[in-house]
Amino acid sequence: MRRAVRVLSTALLALGLAAAPAAADSSPSPEASGDGAGPTRAGTSFRTATEVEQGQTATARASTGDYLYWSFPADAGQRPTVKATVKLPETHAAQTWQVDVYDGLRRRQACQYGAQTRTAPADAPAVELTCVLRTVRAWAEPWANDPLPGTYYVRLTALRMSAADLGQAVDAELRVESKDMGGAAAVDGSLSEPLVPGVAARAETDEDEADDASSAVLAALEPEDGWSSGWWSDRWLWTAAGGALAALAGVAGYRLTRGSGRPTRVPPGA
Repeated sequence: MRRAVRVLSTALLALGLAAAPAAADSSPSPEASGDGAGPTRAGTSFRTATEVEQGQTATARASTGDYLYWSFPADAGQRPTVKATVKLPETHAAQTWQVDVYDGLRRRQACQYGAQTRTAPADAPAVELTCVLRTVRAWAEPWANDPLPGTYYVRLTALRMSAADLGQAVDAELRVESKDMGGAAAVDGSLSEPLVPGVAARAETDEDEADDASSAVLAALEPEDGWSSGWWSDRWLWTAAGGALAALAGVAGYRLTRGSGRPTRVPPGA
């Protein structure tokens, strides 16, 4: 009898464990979306922005009227391109969406070109936005608004919508890619630290030797080759080639102007 009860209990426990994942999958989180290629959530502020690597496709499920935030790293010499796609409900009125990009100091960066703001007509299936930033500089004057190496924030939201569409579910996709501009974007100078969250707090923590619990959380993402990895560029090759050509031109000019040697002396009275 006890053996039968034990077998029955084991069978019921196994059925419960098998049914638990199915029950969890039947009610997924409203912020989760996508196929796992990249992050499937978006933050709601600068502090909670979801980190995205360049080349990944981040997805998120949200409601019309929400502010969606992502962050990505960009190093000197790169020209980032931010592309956002919002899949709208089947039935809706005209909506205006906008994507904004901010640097590590939370300064809004102007788009060099691209459709940063677009209005989707009524019942349109989706709206696509693009923002091509200026080339990230390794160094700039304090008063300048040039993009600098560090963390960049992307904010996606609807600017204008009807009251009836407020709160409807939408699916958002974000992808960031960069083009290496090479030596044409090189400048004389560099930042001592990239503009990422918590740099100042980390320096103070290192000096005071405080525990890790009190230190600020740093952005975990950075370029594959590390920050300021773009110190080498084709500008060095052009400089070396120019120096070699200048040396050859000097040697050739000397050979052309020196003549055949010292002039022959003519005896006096000849």
